[in-house]
Amino acid sequence: MNQQFIDGLTERARAAHKRIAFPEADCADILRCAEQLLKDQIADVTLVGDPNEISAVAQSEGINLEGADYFDVTSEEARASLVEPVLAATDVFKEKAILRRAKKPINAAMFLVKAGLADCCAAGRVLTTGDVIIAAQTIIGLAPGVDAISSIGIVDAPGFEGPEGPMLAIGDCAINVQPDSETLASIAISSADTVAGLLGWEPRVAMLAFSTDGSAEHESIDVIREGIRIAQERRPDLAIDGEFQLDTAINPVTASRKLKRESKVAGKANVLIFPNIHAGNIGVKLIQTFGHADAYGPVLQGFAKPVCDFSRSAPVSEMMGNILMLLVRAA
Repeated sequence: MNQQFIDGLTERARAAHKRIAFPEADCADILRCAEQLLKDQIADVTLVGDPNEISAVAQSEGINLEGADYFDVTSEEARASLVEPVLAATDVFKEKAILRRAKKPINAAMFLVKAGLADCCAAGRVLTTGDVIIAAQTIIGLAPGVDAISSIGIVDAPGFEGPEGPMLAIGDCAINVQPDSETLASIAISSADTVAGLLGWEPRVAMLAFSTDGSAEHESIDVIREGIRIAQERRPDLAIDGEFQLDTAINPVTASRKLKRESKVAGKANVLIFPNIHAGNIGVKLIQTFGHADAYGPVLQGFAKPVCDFSRSAPVSEMMGNILMLLVRAA
């Protein structure tokens, strides 16, 4: 784990000091993360669920939750308190629907974020990715100009010397199996916005393929080319280019040989977009296994407000890395 990266995120999250909602607050590992956030004064914490159950878990595990706030989903009064702020934020739900849905902690947490009563939501330690995405998409909704939810990972690859040192962003390795052109465009745009906000980089997004700028022809490459066109049309302010082979994207010497035109991205990409989840999954495991790289994430992106989805097998240290990235994005 790149401690400098984690320390930098910690300081930025502490400076922003946002409020995070945890809808799986009867899970001991979630409470350990909450305890660390409170102890280190990194963020305000809202634990969503049954306070009696949450307190019982904390007591049995020796977890100190002093300073945490609670949203009691078993309380009619608490659920009713959501109605006015949620209705002020959206006209998608009626009062009865809010009251009914808020009985589930995941929905209540998303309502808190939608209404501005929390800045972000972290879940997925117990719930499935599908549970988290459905709740967030239904209640929080998508960011403007985004057609699809996607994910991005932050890679720290020892020995790699790119424009951001050993670090790269890669997507989508977790959500979209076989993205069409519009989805690829959304992934590229969301990934650029994520790294700009999270890492402070000037994003240079390379759309990867087995071809470089027309060196091969196949219908699968046509999907990528159309995705590039759509992304460039939607966000002309972003540097999104391709299609590029991996070496053309990140190696300046190779880029100068293979590409016969000017590009802001070729040879100096800091964001790599895989054509599908097969390539993404294989790619991230290759660099982890043979390159001994650390990979942080996946970070869910494309929602109107930040949402985190943990791996259900993640240790607390990895969960904390995801939480810190979430809090920085919330800033």
